[in-house]
Amino acid sequence: MNRKLALTLVCLLAVLAAATGHLDTFGEEAAEKAFQRALVTFAVARTLNGVVSVAQGTEVAIEPAGVGVNFSVGQILDPVNDLIERFSAVMLVATSALGLQNILLNISKWWGVSLFLLLSVVLLLVTLWAPKASRWNKVGLRLVLVAVAFRFALPLIIIGSSLVFDTFLEQEHNAATLALEATTVEISEISEQSRPPQPVADQSLRDKIGTFLDDSLDRVNVTEKLEQFRDRLSNASEHIINLIVIFVLQTIVVPILFLYLLVNGLKALGSRAFS
Repeated sequence: MNRKLALTLVCLLAVLAAATGHLDTFGEEAAEKAFQRALVTFAVARTLNGVVSVAQGTEVAIEPAGVGVNFSVGQILDPVNDLIERFSAVMLVATSALGLQNILLNISKWWGVSLFLLLSVVLLLVTLWAPKASRWNKVGLRLVLVAVAFRFALPLIIIGSSLVFDTFLEQEHNAATLALEATTVEISEISEQSRPPQPVADQSLRDKIGTFLDDSLDRVNVTEKLEQFRDRLSNASEHIINLIVIFVLQTIVVPILFLYLLVNGLKALGSRAFS
């Protein structure tokens, strides 16, 4: 009798949760937050990719004392460019997956799924409390478990993934995103500084000598900046890898883990309900 009462209470709570839609609201908020976060990170990745592509074609010319030296900024940016392109691809997949979550969430809260849950609960309760229908207990329970999985699995997975992100991943994500934005600005500035100056017409000999000296000093400063920037690129690569790991965890590993736990929890409930 106690088991029947407990099962009845759980079924009624499931119907109430489907009717109120509180889980759907929390799930929608978490899914939208994750989707917008992925869009911002994807935009950062595409901007960085574009800036690096432009900078790779820039050449720095240094000509102190009449000795010419040319080198390409791309020589420094080449090692990280492939990683940035792969990062952009990962972010595109992650953003698409999070967008798909929103669509599936709308399907899970469709009135037809809630109606299926209600009818399944009614059937189970009839088989529980009507002695002549007790032989259909397992059938009714299986229908309820399937209906619960269809109705609540996705909101619960999204909420769980959001809690994991907020607790363990958010700080690392924010730090990595800010670092990549700073890297984008630095690459853009170096690319601008490395461009050859526009010739000025009707300069005097003195002005030409002054311009030459200033230009030579600027070029040397740029090369020093580029040398310092090697270390900055190493840090950028580390942040890119961290972001890849974060979004793989959020969109693949954690949802699969929660789905596994949910399915096995429902199986355990079904096996013990009438044992």
